[in-house]
Amino acid sequence: MTARRASRPASVGRGETGQASIELVALLPLTLVVGLAILTLLAARAASGQAAAAAQAGAMALIQDTDPRDAARTALPAAARPRATVSLHGREITVTVRPDTRLGFLANALTATASANAGPEPR
Repeated sequence: MTARRASRPASVGRGETGQASIELVALLPLTLVVGLAILTLLAARAASGQAAAAAQAGAMALIQDTDPRDAARTALPAAARPRATVSLHGREITVTVRPDTRLGFLANALTATASANAGPEPR
């Protein structure tokens, strides 16, 4: 009896030498886009929370008869202040924060706005 080597089908192994490398290179741009989209959505979520906290701080300042715009700006992280706008209409304060993202066109679309009302005028 002689030992026989197991033979492979002719299609296996031929032309597939760099297949994994090619697939990896092809998927890198997709991975980059998905990662960038996730980071942009996280930045939008952070901007939403920052706007809500700043609006709440501004409304509390109105109740305490202090400057609501200053209180809202102070409640924002230092990095978010240049990207924020604070407006006051009667006893309602509105804070708008643009997310910190490298994709400017998405930053405008994902801008977060929050409002808080300090209630009726005190008598």
